[in-house]
Formats: sequence, C-alpha cells, structure tokens
Amino acid sequence: MSATDQRMRPDQRPEYRTHADARVVWRLILGSSVMLLIELALIRWLGANILHLSYFTNFVLLGSFLGIGLGFLIARRSWSLLPASAGLLSLLVLATYLFPVSIDRTGSEIIYFTAADPSGPPAWLVLPVVFCAVAIVLAGPAEVVGRCFAELAPLTAYRWDLVGSLLGIATFTLLSFLRAPSICWGLIAAAALVILVRPGQRIATGLAGTGMVLVLLAETLTPGVTWSPYYKVVTDNLFQNQEGTFLRISVNGVPHQQMGPAQWKLTKAEEQYRTPYARAAYQSLDDVLIVGAGSGSDVAIALSKGAQHVDAVDIDPRIVEIGAEFNSDRPYQDPRVTRHINDGRAFLHTSDKRYDLILFALPDSLALVNGASQIRLESFLFTQEALESARAHLKPTGVFSMYNYYREEWLIDRLAGTAEAAFGHPPCVDRTGGNQAVVTIARDPANQRCQTPPSVPSAAVVAPASDDRPFLYYRGGALPQMYLWTLGGILAISLIAVRALGGPLRSMRPYADLFFMGAAFLLLETKNIATFALLFGTTWLVNALVFGGVLVIVLAAVETTRRVRTPPLPVVWAAILASLAVAYVVDPQWLLAMSFWPRLITATLLAFTPIYLANIAFAKRFAATDHAQAAFGVNLLGAIVGGCLEYGALLTGYRNLLIVVALLYALAFVLTPRRGGVLIST
Repeated sequence: MSATDQRMRPDQRPEYRTHADARVVWRLILGSSVMLLIELALIRWLGANILHLSYFTNFVLLGSFLGIGLGFLIARRSWSLLPASAGLLSLLVLATYLFPVSIDRTGSEIIYFTAADPSGPPAWLVLPVVFCAVAIVLAGPAEVVGRCFAELAPLTAYRWDLVGSLLGIATFTLLSFLRAPSICWGLIAAAALVILVRPGQRIATGLAGTGMVLVLLAETLTPGVTWSPYYKVVTDNLFQNQEGTFLRISVNGVPHQQMGPAQWKLTKAEEQYRTPYARAAYQSLDDVLIVGAGSGSDVAIALSKGAQHVDAVDIDPRIVEIGAEFNSDRPYQDPRVTRHINDGRAFLHTSDKRYDLILFALPDSLALVNGASQIRLESFLFTQEALESARAHLKPTGVFSMYNYYREEWLIDRLAGTAEAAFGHPPCVDRTGGNQAVVTIARDPANQRCQTPPSVPSAAVVAPASDDRPFLYYRGGALPQMYLWTLGGILAISLIAVRALGGPLRSMRPYADLFFMGAAFLLLETKNIATFALLFGTTWLVNALVFGGVLVIVLAAVETTRRVRTPPLPVVWAAILASLAVAYVVDPQWLLAMSFWPRLITATLLAFTPIYLANIAFAKRFAATDHAQAAFGVNLLGAIVGGCLEYGALLTGYRNLLIVVALLYALAFVLTPRRGGVLIST
C-alpha cells in the first residue's frame, strides 16, 4: 500500500469503493440468499430422506463449502455451470426420493439410535457421494456470487454477500418456524434459479426444476407426512380397539415413538414404564418433571400414578401436537399438565422448581445440532453436570430416573456411573431385557429401594460425559475408523476438484493465509455453537440465532473496516489471541450460574469478540487482494479443513479447540504476504 493510500480515509481507497452497479448488487444478494437457502434445505431434507444421514449432516455442510469454493473458481472461466443447476438439484432430489438408501451404522464405537434395519452401503462410501452431489449442486449459485465479486470492489462484494446470506438464513428460519413442507423451499429455490439465468435460458431452467417440484409436492401431499423444525415426521395409525388408539410416529425414516394408552403400557408393554415408580420408597407425586414427554404416554402414566402436577418438556413441537390431537388418554388436555417446548437442560437452567420425581423418558434424538458434527439434540442432557442439576431440582425425598433401549452394556454402565458421580451413591439399575434399562436414584439413598444389589460391570466403566465432552455415545479411544476414512476421502476429493478447476495449487500460495483463516473461523464458529447449545439449549431457534449472529458480527467487522481506520494487522492479531485466551480461561459453568440476561451478554461478548476481530483482520487482508474470487474461494476451501478438524473434539473436548483456533490464526499471520517487510494489508 502506498503512502498516499495510507493517508486516505478507508472509504476513499480504491479497494473500499462504495459505488456499485445496482443490478450487480441485487444479483449478488439473490445469489447469496438462494445459495444459503439451498444449503440449509439440503441439510434438512437429505437428512430426512437418506436413512441415518441425519447423524452425519455435517458432511452436507462440508459439501456446501466445497461447492461454494468451486463456484468461485468456475467464475474465473468462460463456461458456466449455472444453467444446469436446476436440473442437477432435481436429479439429486429425484434420485434420493426414488432410490432410497440407508447408511449402515452397525458397530459399537459410537451408538446411533435406530429401530430401522441398519443395512445399506457403509458410511465411508455413502458420505463422500453425498458430499460430491451437494458440492456440484451448490457450485452453480456460488458461481453467480463469484462473478459478481469480479465486478465489485472486494469489501463491497463481501458486504452484500453477507446481506444475502442473512436473507437466506432468515427465510429458512421463517420456514422452520412455520413448519413449512418441503415444497415451499423447493418452489423458492426453483424460482430463484430461473431468475438468475439468462432470459433465453429461463424456460429450460424452469422445466429442469419441475422434477424437483413434483417430487416435493408428492412428498408434501403424502398422508401422515408433516415437518417439525428438526424432522420429517410420519404418523401411521397402527390400530384402534377398546383400549384406545395406537399410533406409530417415525422421524427421518426411523420408528421413533409408539403412542398407546397408559394402562396398556403399564400392563402389557415394556417393564421400564412402571419401574421408576416401584423404586421410589417415598410415593408422593405432587410435582413431576418429564423430559422427553413426546406424544404424552409417559405423562399419562404419571397421571395414572397420582401425579398432582406434571411439567411436560419436549424439544419438538410437532410431536407434542400429535400427542395432544391423537393420544386417547388426553394427557395434554388435563389441567394438571403444563407443556413446555424447550430443551430439557435449558428448562432446568431456567426453573427453580423442586420435584418429587424427574423422569428422562426416552429422550434420544435422531438429529445433530446444525454445524456441530457430534452434538445431538440431547447431548447436554446426560452429562455429569446435567445430572447434578437434576439432583438440585429434587425435593429432599425426590427421585430421578431415566430409561431407554440403550443398545450396549457399556452405555448402561456409563449412565449408572454418571448417576453415582452426580448423586454420591449407587443407583438402582434394572435391566429389563435386550439392553433396555432403567437407572433410578434418589437424592437420599434411604428413599430408593433397589430390587437387586448393584450389578458389577463386566469391563471398565467409561467415565461420565461432561459439558466440555458431551459425547455420551462415544466409547472413547482413537477416532472411529469410519470417520478417518470418510474425512480422508473428502479431503482427497476436494484437492482433486480444486486442482482441476483452479490450476496448480502453487498458484494459490499468495492466499495461504486466507486458507488458514477459513479453517480457524469455522472451528471457532463450531465451538461457539457448542457453547450456546449448552448455555441456552439445542433448540432450532438458538441455533438459527447463533448462525445469524455470526453473520451480523462479520458484517459489522466489514463495515468497521470500510468506515474506520483500524489498527495495523499485528495489533489486530494480538487482540485476537488475547480474546481467545480470555474465552479459554472463562469456564462456561461460571456462566450457567448467572441469570438469563447477564449470561447472554457475557456469552455474546466471549463468543463474538474473537469473531469480530478475526473478521477485521480478514477484511483488511481481503480488501488488499488482487483477485477477490480466488481469495474468497481459497478461504472457503479452508473451511472444509476446519470442518474436518472439528471431529477432533471427540479427543480434545470443545474448550481445547480454542488452542487449535489460536494456532491456525497464528499460522495465518505468519503466512500473510509482505512487501518490504511490511504486511500488505496493514
């Protein structure tokens, strides 16, 4: 940068020009918004229609990053993939719908809850195929964004790209709030792709998108199919007799709940439903909390046992609605029942009520928190800290119980050990057949009556899950081979694709710092998603607010860089490392002790200060690039590496990811190009 440029105000420098062709800006906004909408929709829809993919939707996210990066590289060439995008999206939807496939998830390294036949290709084969398919589909809309970047000053383009991304997230969040069927996002995506192509290509593009629209329309009109913010929900009326209505509820293709009358479940169904009440020596049930209330069967059982008031908590509003509409016991219409649509751990944070009985009633999920490869909707519900919180919400004579079909003996032993660590004495453990188990423990050991002496585990008990390592279903040890093979394949595919479209990798050497910035940023975002899920719940709304908040902070960093003379890069990098150090030192447990607003303000400052500073550094560096398309594409490809590194949280925990983030940012600083010994973006 010349001395003359240094004396200019930021908005006077060429790289910060604010005047832009309005048509290019609107095209950029539309391209960015539809790109984000398709990405989020595919994460939801593919996870709902490829059996067991909902446990691996992070690979759809990684495929999106590759596709966006490739789109920016294609934008530098004379040919275009955009006219084929609608057809490619239709082909992906048609193939998924007409030729359903399931991912085989046998094995015990990590437990995946499923009542469906675990047959089909292995995950290491299916996931790279899904990864490639998503990348090809997203490359077309990303190409639009990349071509707009070439016509605008770097920071002007980045600014409107962020605005479009926020619009895409807002649109998808609104669809989630309305629980809109899949046809809604399909129509929006098809219409946007028609608008983005040249006028002479619009009829062909519209016809190519018809296949997708028809498939999604057929899915929407299928009896019993509805959508919650988390799942594709399918209800089947099994049968109806004098005892009541029996309904099966499947989510994402997996049988999830069977709703039947309370009396039938107590007398003819699994023993687990009556065991918690048999283990409580003190029988008062003035106040009961049921986490995982679902369609209401456990609530009806508690009422039949004499509960005077039940707080019924479930994260999924649609499943609760099904229970309110179809459960023949009518538990949700009972004035003794209060419904709460919330994450169970978040409910415990916000309530100071004490209970005679707290039940974790089969609260297993079939979905990940978006943006986090190993956090499921219930992950923070089974940590040692969570059970300590449950203990604090019990009356002196209160009892806590959890039951499920746990799949593996080591998981039963682990949960029993977690209860013992949280309560200070051994629980009652009833194995009711086929790895079904009930773990019951009283606040005072005198108030629990175990039928048999505590069982002796056949092997070493896995240590309790913690809030920093909330991986209940991960047995420990090395990373599962399935992850290593799959991630290795994805990285190899990415390298080959980038080499084919971008030319020799050495040509991207000037942007190596941006590559590591991309990896660090995604890893930092993932860590913040995990922290906010712990502090405020794993609900879809919290997740959407975190994603939106990150984009707002990035946009604020861009506007700061455009309008204010920011400190030199070495100062910014030092501030980044200092903010990461503060975030590392502050234990999230300290924040959990705060009331809501102080907790929100503190968590926001800790999470978003490093993001804000890092994007000041990125904006300064990006503004000084000669080729915005290549620079932004390389940054996105770095995000793929960050997404792969996130699986390392299984070994390190989420807190230690901040060390990895700091090392990546330090490496980016070292690799920032210099002229005459001075950083080019200083």
